[in-house]
Amino acid sequence: MNSPNRGEESPKEEPDRDKDAAEESESKRLLPSQSPSPSSDDENEVAFESREKVVIVDLETPESILNVDYVPPFSWKKLWLFTGPGFLMSIAFLDPGNLEGDLQAGAIAGYSLLWLLMWATVMGLLIQLLSARVGVATGRHLAELCREEYPTWARLVLWFMAELALIGADIQEVIGSAIAIQILSNGALPLWAGVLITASDCFVFLFLENYGVRKLEAVFAVLIATMALAFAWMFGDTKPNGKELLIGILVPRLGSKTIRQAVGVVGCVIMPHNVFLHSALVQSRDIDPKKRGRVQEALNYYTIESSVALLVSFMINLFVTTVFAKGFYGTKQANNIGLVNAGQYLEEKYGGGLFPILYIWGIGLLAAGQSSTITGTYAGQFIMGGFLNLRLKKWLRALITRSFAIVPTIVVALVFNTSEASLDILNEWLNVLQSIQIPFALIPLLTLVSKEHVMGVFRIGPTLEKLAWTVAALVIVINGYLLLDFFVSEVKGLLFGLFICIWTAAYIAFIVYLISRGGALPSTWFSIELSKRFSANGT
Repeated sequence: MNSPNRGEESPKEEPDRDKDAAEESESKRLLPSQSPSPSSDDENEVAFESREKVVIVDLETPESILNVDYVPPFSWKKLWLFTGPGFLMSIAFLDPGNLEGDLQAGAIAGYSLLWLLMWATVMGLLIQLLSARVGVATGRHLAELCREEYPTWARLVLWFMAELALIGADIQEVIGSAIAIQILSNGALPLWAGVLITASDCFVFLFLENYGVRKLEAVFAVLIATMALAFAWMFGDTKPNGKELLIGILVPRLGSKTIRQAVGVVGCVIMPHNVFLHSALVQSRDIDPKKRGRVQEALNYYTIESSVALLVSFMINLFVTTVFAKGFYGTKQANNIGLVNAGQYLEEKYGGGLFPILYIWGIGLLAAGQSSTITGTYAGQFIMGGFLNLRLKKWLRALITRSFAIVPTIVVALVFNTSEASLDILNEWLNVLQSIQIPFALIPLLTLVSKEHVMGVFRIGPTLEKLAWTVAALVIVINGYLLLDFFVSEVKGLLFGLFICIWTAAYIAFIVYLISRGGALPSTWFSIELSKRFSANGT
């Protein structure tokens, strides 16, 4: 019997071929549209080039290679390879703005808001995991997806709002670094000089990036460890009350005099630019998006890594809050303490010692400021490139992004360096600016992560969708309260009041547009409610 020719197929091979074709067709149907192929990289902006990605080493059997649903078993080595993006993301929970919120919450509310700090961190973790999910499952980051999802005018408004949020956060971070430099130089370097020194981190960032993603992540690990060590040292020096600390974490308490601090604790956790950033950072690992099992594996490891990173950030925030709760709660200085004078108050309260607490505070603040400004530069590149699809050299894009924040910051440093009170007022305005931008990151994220044509099988289910929207609504309402409280106390004059009213109407209209355009709110809420009403009428 003659063997079949090379061009012919045996009858046995035909069912196998049909089975493979069916599996491939089903995989394409269930998986979201993926990132562009390497050939189209010249036309589309990408978070990381293929050569820049960390390769996930794996030993596979032939069966597991062919199975798109195969999830490899847990490996500590793999967890180490996936570790990095979550810690870069966690920097936003530790920036100078958050530290100021911590110290004010501790000084004014004592230990009573520690439970809120914990649950706010949990809410932040949920939002960041959804951001990571979008990045891993689609192979594109949130800014890129917004570019495709929304019409040009809406996309440009979202980009403008994201840039405003980034500039506001960057001003706080750079000012925080400049204050730390002023402390560590014994006042020899003025605030504007500290701003210029901090501006140079753009070039440090570019230098580090040339050595690969893992080297950059290692530098951030050192900065986070520096913060943890500095603030843990302060925590040990001040010896907070352990019983009150435990009660503060486990027992929810909220007094009428601490509402503003409570709002500040929650408002500082969700940073708009960080939502965009995390969806891009997770793409630094080389994951085949066509294999559902590998995508699920990456999501599992990123969940573990992000949870550990935010646990570390919670502990650092806890240290800062409890140090100021122990030292200043119930004192006359409590209502006057801020980022500028915190070190001075600590020095007066606890003295010098072997290593003066003022310098420990300065070191921790400098690590927080420097790390957050570098991640701000990173986020700015992704936001600009994603929304506008700009193919620029990294040094040029980093320089443009940095200039957006540094130029206003130098102006701010020169104008507001007249007194501590003026910097505190500036910080309040910047917090308001951040609060305004939150819906323009959360609503697109929750809209996209629940769409099957975007996420495929990795779209979130109805229960998680409801939970995510509840958290988002809670954060937006809390920040809305902060805005209302601020404008009622600060807005004076008919003309300015009229402007604020017009602006508020446009702001709310755009939020309504974002929600309605994508069918963003979970439809199950309405369907369940309608079914209840119909059943009630029927009976």
